[in-house]
Amino acid sequence: MRRHSLKIFLGLAAALVLVLAGWVFAANRPVKVQVAHIEQNVPVKVFGLGTVEARILSKVGFQAGAALQELMADHGDVVKKGDVLARLNAREQEAKVKKARAGILSAEAGLKEARANVIKARAVLAQRKASNKRKQALVIRGTVSEETAEEAQRDEDIAGADHAVALSSVDVARARLADAGAQYDIERTILDHHTLAAPFDAMVVERHKELGDVVNPGEAIFTLVDPASVWALAYVDEARAGPVKVGQRAEVRLRSLPQKIFPARVVRIGIESDRVSEERRVYVKCEQCPEKFHLGEQAEILITVATLKRATLVPEAAIDGFDGYKGRIWGVEDGVLYRYAATFGHRTADARLEIIEGLPPGAQAVTRMSAALREGRRAWIANRQAQ
Repeated sequence: MRRHSLKIFLGLAAALVLVLAGWVFAANRPVKVQVAHIEQNVPVKVFGLGTVEARILSKVGFQAGAALQELMADHGDVVKKGDVLARLNAREQEAKVKKARAGILSAEAGLKEARANVIKARAVLAQRKASNKRKQALVIRGTVSEETAEEAQRDEDIAGADHAVALSSVDVARARLADAGAQYDIERTILDHHTLAAPFDAMVVERHKELGDVVNPGEAIFTLVDPASVWALAYVDEARAGPVKVGQRAEVRLRSLPQKIFPARVVRIGIESDRVSEERRVYVKCEQCPEKFHLGEQAEILITVATLKRATLVPEAAIDGFDGYKGRIWGVEDGVLYRYAATFGHRTADARLEIIEGLPPGAQAVTRMSAALREGRRAWIANRQAQ
């Protein structure tokens, strides 16, 4: 019985030793890893999702209010600067212009009358002065009485006052003429406001009103866009927007034309970021734009911010404790695994990061995390680069 128990114990012990040996062998055998190799001329691109927009887009309308009498443009029409787009019913305003013009004619006639009165008053004054001068000379000789001389002086003073009034009447008439001219200009300007002209070379995006509609001043009649000002607005994550600069090359892919890529350049970077989404507005202008555009269409934008001549890149998922600048990575040196504190630079569009420093010469960075990675453990490289 004892011998049988001893055999069982020895068998169990042997099995345990075999299991332990197998575990030790499995835990210490070289682990298979994949490493990053040096790459050349790697483009660094920043992704942004946005829409097709236009820098010059205006909702135009009348500065006056009335019923729409004529509409000369509609959706999709191309118009030139100064082309008439619409007209309002202007009969009432035309009557006011005629009245203002009549006011000018009346003021001109009044000015002529005032000037004639000045001539008449000047002649009367000259006659009264001459008469008074003679009578003043005669009173000294005693030929006429002092009362007659006083009357002559009074007549001269009255004639002088009448002359002064006539001169003032000319000034008043001039002021009335200027006022009538200004009123005419006002009424004429208001009449011009009954005609709506294109402020720039444009395409009609939308017509908001129809014939007979009564519109208020400032109410939109057309939405116009300058086709030459169409661009793409990209929303770029602030964490990736730092290297973006005006003039950099970009690629635009429209949702309606996913098979085509339109080359573009960065032309503006928004000064104010979105405080909620933490995104920066970046505007790109196509160098070869599609013939037709649709405002608001979704667009994907890739901006090339740099080209790395020689770089070692590791996926962000292979970095432990990454804070946007530093982190820890696994590396293989002389067939042994080590952990390194590394510093990173550019980030590619496929979420790989450039290792700037921290990886010793001769070491290769591991690109895939695994629970089998342990410092000091031997490793063999599955994707060894051909020499």
